[in-house]
Amino acid sequence: MSTTRSDRSNHRGSSVDRPLLPDITMRQLEYLVAIDDAPTWAVAAERVGVSPSALSQGLAELERRIGVDLFENVGRRRVLRATARPVLDHARQVVTLTTDLTRWSTRLRDGTSGSVRLGMVDVAAVVHFPDVLRSFRSERGDVDLLLSVAPSRALLDDVARGGLDLAVCVEPPEPLPGIDTVALLSETLVVYAPPTTVIGHPSTWGPWVLFPSDSHTRRAVEQRLVEVGARVDIAAESHQPDVLREMVQLGLGWTVLPRTQGETAQADLVVGDRLLERKLVLARRSRSVHDRAADGLGARVRRRPQPA
Repeated sequence: MSTTRSDRSNHRGSSVDRPLLPDITMRQLEYLVAIDDAPTWAVAAERVGVSPSALSQGLAELERRIGVDLFENVGRRRVLRATARPVLDHARQVVTLTTDLTRWSTRLRDGTSGSVRLGMVDVAAVVHFPDVLRSFRSERGDVDLLLSVAPSRALLDDVARGGLDLAVCVEPPEPLPGIDTVALLSETLVVYAPPTTVIGHPSTWGPWVLFPSDSHTRRAVEQRLVEVGARVDIAAESHQPDVLREMVQLGLGWTVLPRTQGETAQADLVVGDRLLERKLVLARRSRSVHDRAADGLGARVRRRPQPA
């Protein structure tokens, strides 16, 4: 039997060739992200500006349209199933990218400059880039520069979630999906011991006061200490270099810090070996909608000369 041109056209456009997409809405995806971020359903509903019942109805409709159960009852609470993770990851990406697009289009339409949300580790904000921040604020008074100072892992999580436009942090141990990084500079990390200590063979070093175990720098430091033959006995932890330096000053242990943070006028520490190098990188989300203000600040950060 012959097939007419009309028949062939209908066949090419049929659902046999391509799956039917579920008719889901941005609002439903926003509800799902809110549920994951908030401690309770009531708080999630408040954050997205609806009643708890409207939130529940919207998520029930999302489940119906996707055709997959997203929640389960645990005691008296409804929680996301582990199998719902792919749906949640998709929702978060779509909501983040759409928010980027909305901010960009608003600035373009209204002629406002908006803001740049920048995260930095403390050494970047205090030592390496304060002049960059001051010049940007001075020359771009129409842009609100919102600065967050935090450990690298927290900064990268905020970049991935869409809470930050840019972050200057320690290079992660391995590439992170959804995040692009550009190398900025290298820092030498040095062993520091309490005053009057005699620096001997690495097997005699320690105990240690270091960054917390979830720190990118801590992971690299521990690996290098083991390589040189030092025992890694941890006496205390802190995210704050000033606190680590003070604990060494008090004789509580040894530490490893960037030279710029370990050797100050207030410290009388014994300087030991150069242990390793770490890289600081500029991080931002992959495939995000860029705006000119964030791009301009990122370019200034990348142009900063390497330290001598």
